[in-house]
Amino acid sequence: MENTEVAKYIKSNGRVSIKEGNGKILELITPSRWNEEVDSSNGIFLLFDLFQIRSVTEQFSEVSLDIVEYATKATIYHSPVNRVLQKCPKVDGNIKFAMIRNDFWNKVLFAFGQPVIYQEKEDGNADFETKERFPLFGPDVKEMFLSPDGDVKIIKA
Repeated sequence: MENTEVAKYIKSNGRVSIKEGNGKILELITPSRWNEEVDSSNGIFLLFDLFQIRSVTEQFSEVSLDIVEYATKATIYHSPVNRVLQKCPKVDGNIKFAMIRNDFWNKVLFAFGQPVIYQEKEDGNADFETKERFPLFGPDVKEMFLSPDGDVKIIKA
């Protein structure tokens, strides 16, 4: 699976499904193609760069940015949605996002060049397949709430 192939596919189709190393199928969706009637409200924005946080959340405090920047384990963050985003997976005004640091998956996201929404796909065929495991499928994935004011709440340790 080539990063550029995946990027071209998602640019032309708005979504791509990938069977990862554990055999699970994940779907990456461009925000403009996310549909609240068929897609999961539990979708997670995947980011490859710290500066992308500003495009999906409200302004962050330095404390919250530092937490994301220096996290060493896979973490899903919950935070108030950016008012500019009209269509996106949100629950009670909050979105989920994750900074993907895994080299392989980071390069896949970088090749596309903008945040994408990730959701698990129950069944069906995958457009691509890789032996690389997706970092958010591990049992040690953490979850935290980060407010724009710097308040932090651990949801899952």
